[in-house]
Amino acid sequence: MVVVLLSATSSAKESEFDAKKFANEYFQAFVATQRPNAKPEDIENYLSLLKDDVGSQHIPFDTDDSRMPDGKARIRKGMTYYLASRDKYKAELIDIVSFGKSGVALRYKQEASGVHPDSGKYNSYSNQRLEVLELEDGKVAVIRIYNVE
Repeated sequence: MVVVLLSATSSAKESEFDAKKFANEYFQAFVATQRPNAKPEDIENYLSLLKDDVGSQHIPFDTDDSRMPDGKARIRKGMTYYLASRDKYKAELIDIVSFGKSGVALRYKQEASGVHPDSGKYNSYSNQRLEVLELEDGKVAVIRIYNVE
């Protein structure tokens, strides 16, 4: 009986969710989608970390963070539109704050440049971002993005 208890305890520890590890995986997957040589597979890798009905909000551009049945499909469409439109992208993770299994916040700085697909104009930017991720069943349920100036 002791063997069974030890085995059950070991299995429970192995299945514990590591929010900081998840946040690092999320960050690396996101960065891969922003690089000049990004491919559709990079987007799919990133999307695999999201719930199908993910809600997404980028303050101040988006005011609604509602979860929609096609949330992941909407993000795929937007990311595909901008895919490989940059000639430079660099990001550095500054901090991760974990809220257990329910959330994580990532603060990072980024630099990017490229031709905007809408205007055809070359632009560049450098900023810091804070992404707050609400988690559910080990996946991202809601993304809130804040530009930190």
